[in-house]
Amino acid sequence: MSVNEERTVTIQDILEDEELQEAYAVLAGSDPDNCSYPQGYLKRQAVFSCNTCTPRGVEPAGLCLACTNHCHDGHDIFELYTKRNFRCDCGNSKFGEFKCQLSPGKDQQNTKNHYNHNFHGCYCTCDRPYPDTDDQVNEDMIQCIICEDWYHPRHLGCTVEDSEELQEMVCETCMNKAPFLWTYAAHFAEPPVVKVSPCKEEVEVNVEEDKEPEEKRDEPCKNGGEGSSTSPSCQKQEKKQAINGRTACKRTHQEMTGLPVKSQAKTVYCRLRELKTQGLERAREGAVFWPYHWRAKLCTCVSCKRAYVDAGVQFLLDESDTVLAYENRGTIEQGTASLDSLLMSGLSTLDRVQQLEIVYQFNEMQTELMAFLRQIADEGKVVTAEAIHQFFGELMSRKRRQMNS
Repeated sequence: MSVNEERTVTIQDILEDEELQEAYAVLAGSDPDNCSYPQGYLKRQAVFSCNTCTPRGVEPAGLCLACTNHCHDGHDIFELYTKRNFRCDCGNSKFGEFKCQLSPGKDQQNTKNHYNHNFHGCYCTCDRPYPDTDDQVNEDMIQCIICEDWYHPRHLGCTVEDSEELQEMVCETCMNKAPFLWTYAAHFAEPPVVKVSPCKEEVEVNVEEDKEPEEKRDEPCKNGGEGSSTSPSCQKQEKKQAINGRTACKRTHQEMTGLPVKSQAKTVYCRLRELKTQGLERAREGAVFWPYHWRAKLCTCVSCKRAYVDAGVQFLLDESDTVLAYENRGTIEQGTASLDSLLMSGLSTLDRVQQLEIVYQFNEMQTELMAFLRQIADEGKVVTAEAIHQFFGELMSRKRRQMNS
């Protein structure tokens, strides 16, 4: 293909476009027509903020997809991707006299909502907008799964791993707020780690404690049933005997009285404790990238669950909390997988000429659609269902006029 030759875009190219699929998946998991407020604090939903109604300098507020489309149409909107455990603020006390058109009977505040500088259009540790017209480096930002802020890769303090297997990122600040995650990072995250040997002093102490004169090692135990010897070798023998059942000297009170021996409490297994004993460590600096399903490796003992709550990260135990789970749920609900298969199976029934005609028409439609979406983006608006319907209505009208002529 020459440099000036334009590549023809096929339908399969569109169906496989990752950016379009991701954008659709985010919106597909949220209701575009009904305010999400009556459903309470949703586990995850698409969230927006209105720079027109709540600009920088006032309390931040978040909007659901439906209120963004219906109540704030034409406003300056910030798209915040998704947020967990969030409830729509549209029309509450943060908006003054402005009332929600879809669900007007809202509380004054949503006290469980969490806000950051994203709600005023700023991101990362540099507190800059996105897109940033003053930034000469064009790079995609990455969201921390705990604080849900977005970061430039160059500000993460580590080498960004470009791998499909690395699904989630935790920034350094959040890692330090839940320091036990560093232990898991040494075993399950990138980059590779090194094994730390015990310090020299500790080894020397252990060696000295284990030394014993040979004459004492060979000395027989003088327990004779009246008491145990103070010889270290005899004490070791007594310990071995105790482990095997009973000592050769005194019997316990339960044995003398015939009372049943109370069973000792079972030791609770803790995976975090086990990982710590393996001696793997990593430098506690920079963001950490985690592979898919890493949350399933977290310990779920009572002590660790308490630690998650204290650090405010108990949602890590819920694998349905992930953005990927949310996007998959939205995709399944909208049935996009079946739509793809139906479209491709329909094309297979046409002859070559008909297929080329459809692809040509599709490419023409795509060009006009991209121009339409670019215009909306330049105006700072959000794509609504009504706008899409209007676009295709006008497209069909032009097509009918062409056919009539």
